[in-house]
Amino acid sequence: MPASALQGRTDEPLAIYLHVPFCRTRCGYCDFNTYTADELGAAPGSSQDAYALAVSAEIAMARRVLGPRRVTSVFVGGGTPTLLAAETLGGFLAEVREVFELAPGAEVTTEANPETVTPASLAALRHAGFTRMSFGMQSAVPHVLAALDRVHTPGRAAQAVAEARAAGFDDVSLDLIYGTPGESLADWRTTLDAALAAEPDHVSAYALIVEDGTPLARRIRRGEMPAPDDDDLADKYLAADAAFEAAGYGWYELSNWARPGHECRHNVAYWRSTDWWGIGPGSHSHVGGLRWWNVKHPALYASRLAARHSPGHAREVLDDDARRVERVLLELRLADGLPLDVLTAAERGRVDDLVARALLVRHDDRLVLTLQGRLLADAVVRDLLD
Repeated sequence: MPASALQGRTDEPLAIYLHVPFCRTRCGYCDFNTYTADELGAAPGSSQDAYALAVSAEIAMARRVLGPRRVTSVFVGGGTPTLLAAETLGGFLAEVREVFELAPGAEVTTEANPETVTPASLAALRHAGFTRMSFGMQSAVPHVLAALDRVHTPGRAAQAVAEARAAGFDDVSLDLIYGTPGESLADWRTTLDAALAAEPDHVSAYALIVEDGTPLARRIRRGEMPAPDDDDLADKYLAADAAFEAAGYGWYELSNWARPGHECRHNVAYWRSTDWWGIGPGSHSHVGGLRWWNVKHPALYASRLAARHSPGHAREVLDDDARRVERVLLELRLADGLPLDVLTAAERGRVDDLVARALLVRHDDRLVLTLQGRLLADAVVRDLLD
């Protein structure tokens, strides 16, 4: 790591992401770096035990490279992290706590498929120090779940929320997807009603993206399913925003709503381009303007670390202008908005037109997207930066 990325950053807070690449089945829309048991087979280094050893080695490597840092959030994602035993996930957290300073009140999240948790495993996670659960609900409608190749039953996510509450979690999130082929607006409203009835503290709602190379993309290309429609996606976003706002959930990022005080601090760290280290195969990291990403396959990841080599695959150093442009791309997504002084003089000259078109509003020295601007966020960014 170049000295420029480390210089003067020992007092900067650090977020840690830990990627668990295992899934029981692969969802048809997913292009994340995940693997089923059949895909991994018996290749050396592909087992969950080898993965756990490699994660421990990378945690130690992060400490050697960064030195002492204060960790303010830990996020375990996947894949399906809760395919690993709660004791294993708790062991990762204990290692982070041992080698870094885990800040008082740090946010510690794990994602979970609702079918992979039990009251006992949730209690064990809470006892290990996890403070936040994020359940992949996606939909409450059976035919929509089937189209997504999701295996949980429609009511299981709400039950998992209740079990997490009973285990002592005060911060519970649900992830939803809208725009699935065959999903009507009425179906989406059914999902919104079911999600809100579960009374989570936080809700994420993401438009379905058809990723090249996925089974879903192939089915759409063959004409077996319709492609998502932009007008339909906009209608569903508006329905979600109205439902969440009416229930007391404020938007704080384009796809995220929360009760006051329950915003995901780890994800906000990404959108503010603070420092984070991504542990695990395929994980991305950013420290002081240096971005890098690990090799993808679990066996190669494990073998690199077993040989005391970096698991990094490639990196890029962002210059000052690239970092400024990235701030525009990311911070404009936030309800707090973008400081006006991040823009160049030429870019500030384009603001009045966007305000006149009701896509942006000025709040003192910050620019904030309107509801219409949120629907056209990518276009707003392009108009600012062109």
